[in-house]
Amino acid sequence: MTGTTSPWALLRARRPDAPTRLYCFPHSGGSPGEYIRWAQRLPSTEVVGIQLPGRGSRLTEKLFTAVPDLVSALVSEFTFTEPFVFFGHSLGALVAFDTARELRARGLPGPRRLVLSACTPPHHGLQRAPLHVLPDEEFIDALSEQFGGLPPAIRSEPELLGLVLPAYRADLEMFERYEYVPGEPLPCPITVVGGADDYIPSALLADWQQYTTGGFDLYTLPGGHFYLRDEPAQEQLLRVLARHLEKAR
Repeated sequence: MTGTTSPWALLRARRPDAPTRLYCFPHSGGSPGEYIRWAQRLPSTEVVGIQLPGRGSRLTEKLFTAVPDLVSALVSEFTFTEPFVFFGHSLGALVAFDTARELRARGLPGPRRLVLSACTPPHHGLQRAPLHVLPDEEFIDALSEQFGGLPPAIRSEPELLGLVLPAYRADLEMFERYEYVPGEPLPCPITVVGGADDYIPSALLADWQQYTTGGFDLYTLPGGHFYLRDEPAQEQLLRVLARHLEKAR
């Protein structure tokens, strides 16, 4: 399926005549709703959030726990409308990167640019102990310590917690068990963005440049791992995106 007719796609503003599309891949436990709000600040772009199975309108569907399986299903079931740019944050960056590689492997049109946010280059592997194997209480505490935690309204409601935790755990399993398969660099340019106070240093983010033959740039914005949720960093990120979307037309 393509465009707005697929369960993989979530939109706030439908712009079928837009000259470009921005496909956004959410972070672990994240929602595409966080990204489709950007549509009001990117008026010349159709902003599409990738809705993963097992959450939101797809809550009853089986969760993926491995990036290759997720990417294979996405590319088999969804058609990206050209020209387009991928944006992915944290886990979403890995999924966006592997989706671009899978599109190339199948001889399908790929993104004009990858914008990858707050994510260690894949050949470095996991930089901390895995969390997805922890018992629920320890898992919840670890989410609070490392990722800001679950909203209090969810933590205090056992039924909501029971709905949300499996998706968080599945996403972290995908991220923590990810294994990079060596391959040729992508032809599209790669833009990498990180927070100045994130645990991933800029020097490490710079290693993403080996994955492209099409040009590379790196931006360090104010804030931590979720810098993109706060002004002025979000405004700066949207300016970067707008500039590259203009080039992708």
